[in-house]
Parts: sequence; structure tokens; C-alpha cells
Amino acid sequence: MKKKQKKAVKKTARKTVKKVTKKKVAKKIPKKASLKSAAPTLLDKKRADLAGPGVGTYEEVEKILPTDYEPILPPLKRMDALFMIKEYIEKNLCRELNLHMVQVPLIVERESGVNDYLDRDGSRTPVEFPCGLGISPRINAQIVQAATKWKRLALAQFGCKVGEGICTDMRAVRKDYFLDHDHSSYVDQWDWEKVITAQDRNLDYLKDVVRKIWKVIVGASHLVQEQFPELRTTKYPPIPEELTFIHAEEILEMYPDLPRKQRETKLLQEYAPAVFIIGIGYPLADGLPHEMRAADYDDWITDTSHWTGKPTHGMNGDILVWNPVTRRRHELTSMGIRVTKETLVQQLKMAKQEHFLELPYHQAIMNDRVPLSIGGGIGQSRTYMYLLRTASLGEVSVTVWPKVLKEICAKRNIFFLE
Repeated sequence: MKKKQKKAVKKTARKTVKKVTKKKVAKKIPKKASLKSAAPTLLDKKRADLAGPGVGTYEEVEKILPTDYEPILPPLKRMDALFMIKEYIEKNLCRELNLHMVQVPLIVERESGVNDYLDRDGSRTPVEFPCGLGISPRINAQIVQAATKWKRLALAQFGCKVGEGICTDMRAVRKDYFLDHDHSSYVDQWDWEKVITAQDRNLDYLKDVVRKIWKVIVGASHLVQEQFPELRTTKYPPIPEELTFIHAEEILEMYPDLPRKQRETKLLQEYAPAVFIIGIGYPLADGLPHEMRAADYDDWITDTSHWTGKPTHGMNGDILVWNPVTRRRHELTSMGIRVTKETLVQQLKMAKQEHFLELPYHQAIMNDRVPLSIGGGIGQSRTYMYLLRTASLGEVSVTVWPKVLKEICAKRNIFFLE
């Protein structure tokens, strides 16, 4: 992607949040008024909560960390349990969804358009570097932030048929995260993708796939608790057997005065401890999307009102659970039915990113060189953290952490792997 295009992506993406907010919720601040003296409105709070994971300050992290934490498994035993979970999920995810384990790139060319920009507000950009000695110009390389778009191209490369797909043991780097006990710059995911038909592009099909994924996660919890019975503790409730489906519009109706993360927290505390939130990316009734989503893979614009019986959009979503150890909302996976060439154009237009259509990945969709698909990414370390009852990602993965975070966590008996 050219430098001008990159600047345009960031500039136009920042406008997207403002564009989707058409309702005037609060009066404008008078010109003479100081910005410091103006209390943030509800709309300001909601807008600030759209993208960018993490708590935000280490003072806040210290406040929310559990005060009574005791790791259930020692580090080495924890690794034995972790790899047992990993083997079970990979094997059974492939069996349930008819997937094949394949290799996945860590590095891609910038000009391919294959890298994942995660949100459409331009807030999280990939690590870039020149690559290849002895060639001119050198390759403009990027470390992947996720394999989301690559997987759809890979379906064609591997010759997958309808109902068949791929699964990867994906590694990525996301440098623009606030690093706390459950957000890391090192990302490990089971990134998967499956070929579907036009008739499969509906909410019933989406829910069926989600149920199969949840079945695998619950099965992994049963196995690891059988082999490591100390994980069956009365201190924490068992992993929920059932997953509850709810649309983002319904959550907004339930908690209209709360920003997105607070809505999710209330939902998990009061409604169900494990949910799949449908419809993430399209503006809701308050003019804001539940959360920002990239415009070029999940289909969040398709009208689904004929399935739900109310004004709704989107055929994607997230599995969120209540983590009884951290006492926080905990995302395990993000997934969805992918865009068609028609919805790709519509979403890029809404995001003011139509220039992306010139890139190879987008051209492949526009020229029917890749199949229709459904796909997602299941966080590996986030799943281990949830099933092994740890209070941080640093207990189940090895990466870089700020000194201040390690010191804060150590006070609460949370020790990171180094």
C-alpha cells in the first residue's frame, strides 16, 4: 500500500465513528468553554469505548485485579494441561467443522492487502520492516495481526470444497494494545475458515457453527478437569454447558445508558455467563456500532430483520464469557460469515475505504476468485486462561510485559512466565 494510501486509511477511518453518529445526543460545548471543564457526555463515553482493548491505566488495573488469587496448577503442570487442551481443541475443531490443519504466514507483503487492520478506525497498525538483502527495492513486509483475510485466499489455494475448510496455529503481533493482565501484544489463535454456499449465509447456519465451537471448548474443559481434578474447585463455578445467543441491538435495549464494555459486563453478570453477541460493526439504534470491525471480511451490513423480526444487521459476532477468576468479561473468539463482493463494496463505502478495492485480496473477492466462506479466530491463550483458571495471560504464554504490570501483579500473587 502506498504511503498516501496508508495516511488516507488512518484519516478516513477516524472519520468513520463520527459519520455513523448522526443523532445529536448532547448539545455542543460553547466555543469559550474549556475542554477540561466539559464533562464527557454519554455519547462521548460510548464513542471512546468502541475500539482499543485493555483497561487504559495501570492504576485501574491495580484496582480490578483479584485480591484472593491462588494459582491452581504450578507452572510445569500448567504447561502439561495447556498442551492437552491444545491437542484436544485442534483435533475436535477439525472434526466438528471438517477442517484441515495447514501452515499459516507470520509475514505478508504490505501491498497484498492481506493483513488485518482489526478495527476500521486506524488505531492499530501492523509492525513493518524492509525484507530481503540484495534486492531492490526490498520487500515491504508486515507481521500479521491476524490471518483473517489470508485464510479466505488459502481456501482457493488448497482447493477446499463446499463444507470443507482449514485451521491454523496462528501467531501474530499487535503492538498497539494496552498491555494488561488479559491483553498481550503476542497473539496466538486457532484461525479457521470454511467454504459455504450462498444458502448458508444466514443466522441459523452461523449459530450452528458457533454451537459446534462451544461444544469443543466445553469438551476441552471436561478433559482437562478429568486429568487435573484440582481444577474442579468450589471456588469457581463450572464452565457453562450452554451458550446464549443475543443480538447487539437487544443488549443496547437492555442497557441504553452504558458504553459497550459495561453493557457486556452487565449482560454476563445478569443475563448469562456465556454468550454469543450477534451483529458487531453496523450502527445500532443509538447511531454507534457495538464495536468497530474491519470492513473487508465479516459481513456486518446485511439486513437480518427477516430472521430476527426486528431491525437488525450483521452475520458475525463474538463469544464472551464471565471469567470468575478475574471477575471480568472475557472474549474467546470473534467470527462471522464473510462478505460477498456486493457487501464488501457497501462496507468499504461506509468506512470510506473504497481505495482498498484496488488491492489483490479485494480484487480476488470482486472477481470471484475466492469462495464464499465463514471463519473466525479462537484465542488460544485466552482459552487456556479461562479453562486453567489463571488470572493473567502471562501465566499461559511467554512474551514482553511492562515492569509496572509485573510488579502490580506480583503483589496479587500473579507471576508471569519469563
